[in-house]
Amino acid sequence: MSHRAHLFSLRIGHALRESCLQEPYGGRRFARDLLAGVTVGIIAIPLAMALAIASGVAPQYGLYTAIIAGFVIALTGGSRLSISGPTAAFVVILYPIAQQYGLGGLLLATLMSGILLIMMAVARLGRLIEYIPDSVTLGFTGGIAVVIATLQIKDFFGLSVTILPEHFIGKLSVLAGHLPGWHWPSLLVALFTLAVMLLWPRLKTGVPAHLPAVVLASLATWLLNQQGLGIETISSRFSYQLADGSSGPGIPPVLPELVMPWLQPGPAGEPLLPSWQLARDLLPAAFAIAMLGAIESLLCAVVLDGMTGKRHSANSELLGQGIGNLIAPFFGGITATAAIARSAANVKAGAETPVAAMVHAVVVLAGLVLLAPWLAWLPMPAMAALLLVVAWNMSEAHKAVHLFRTAPVGDILVFLTCFSLTILFDMVIAITAGVLVAAVLFMKDIAEMTRITDISAQRRWLDAPLPPDWAVFKINGPLFFAAADRVFGELAGLSRGHRGVVLYMDGVSILDAGGLAALNRFVALCRKEGIAVMVADLQFQPLKTLARAGVQPEPGVLSFHPTLREALEQLNAMENPTTA
Repeated sequence: MSHRAHLFSLRIGHALRESCLQEPYGGRRFARDLLAGVTVGIIAIPLAMALAIASGVAPQYGLYTAIIAGFVIALTGGSRLSISGPTAAFVVILYPIAQQYGLGGLLLATLMSGILLIMMAVARLGRLIEYIPDSVTLGFTGGIAVVIATLQIKDFFGLSVTILPEHFIGKLSVLAGHLPGWHWPSLLVALFTLAVMLLWPRLKTGVPAHLPAVVLASLATWLLNQQGLGIETISSRFSYQLADGSSGPGIPPVLPELVMPWLQPGPAGEPLLPSWQLARDLLPAAFAIAMLGAIESLLCAVVLDGMTGKRHSANSELLGQGIGNLIAPFFGGITATAAIARSAANVKAGAETPVAAMVHAVVVLAGLVLLAPWLAWLPMPAMAALLLVVAWNMSEAHKAVHLFRTAPVGDILVFLTCFSLTILFDMVIAITAGVLVAAVLFMKDIAEMTRITDISAQRRWLDAPLPPDWAVFKINGPLFFAAADRVFGELAGLSRGHRGVVLYMDGVSILDAGGLAALNRFVALCRKEGIAVMVADLQFQPLKTLARAGVQPEPGVLSFHPTLREALEQLNAMENPTTA
């Protein structure tokens, strides 16, 4: 299947069909998938918990997301080796939703985003990522990284902050006000975790750094808490209550249960009341989740294609992401998308098919059921340090530095726009503004490429001298609304004092409504001043535009000619009728 066909194809389970059914799948391939799935599943457990906490909900909901969405998306998606689950990119969107609408509102927004993603897949919007400039992507991911890092200051320093304001400046103000009350044992554990994560890769063991970091940090926290130092852990901050009335600290060691999202707790702890108004209130957030989910999943698929030489089906991947986000909320799963870091680890571990991602989900499920009492010992400062490293990695600071050193000023402006708006407002505003600024700057650059050249005396195009008071102007570049007024304004000035002009337009590929209007104004001016206009060598699109607009030749004012040579022969025939 061609690359273009892959982009536009839409089938449930495209990647699974292609990798397991169309190619032989035996014990050797399953063994590789099994090993990769176990590896990534172990990696995903602490990350899923940390990202759920950062999103404003209890840690088990991150595990539910990795289990349900991770399995369903692998089963139904279009990228062979993507690992889906909670990701850091969503924190900036999900945290405010959880604060305002509670867990129930967050799950409803996720469900709505799943519907939007399915609609995007059906509409064949899989090439969406191609229209997002790198400066926009770097800008909003960098902004998201700053917001995530800011949210970790509270647990990193052990501050006694209960609620953070919605806006970034307000968050900084509250955190700065509480900073003098920092808790030194919490900071010690956070710095220890950070040190292990930074130094562990030097050992080249192949074990991801965050695993030994959180294990050693948990041990250190247990020893310090034995001295009564009061470092917060999962079990001291979170608790659960099951349907049978039993409760306990930490996370529940049971399978995710089927519960309607609107029956989950709202901001006041009571179930939400579904209504059209609530759906309308959540729609902007759902749209933001869907847009970011589409961008992240397709970007991950492109990265994996580069690592493996395989090709993903963009629309099928959007469909799988939509189905996963539609089903997961019924089992307590928050928003999921493809995670680049976990997917890259999946590739490096030897995965060959989506079966590896399904195994990863089963491993997380086993971790939830078997390791819940142990996971409750994870210290909150260590989770904050883990997310600080995640934020740094997702910021891709080296790419931003390279952009500043090598990119044109326009790209730097787009980056700064997206970066600052993501931090100060939200991602939807940032991406919208960034794409608009990038589009305007692009149109400006393209408009400046449209040039007029006087070729009246150039033998390359003209075999013989022109009649007196005639000129030939060659136009190169698109005549669209951003360039046409300037171009025909210049032509009007250059044409004054001539009896006629020839417009050589073989280099004009586009003539839009704005260009047509500017051409009509130029012809009207020439008619008024008695200047004849001959148009030569029109390409198909400009010719089609003129035909649809009903533009007709006008004797003595406007004429059209297939080539420049024929236009000049006609001109010489008019000037020298006896010779003709």
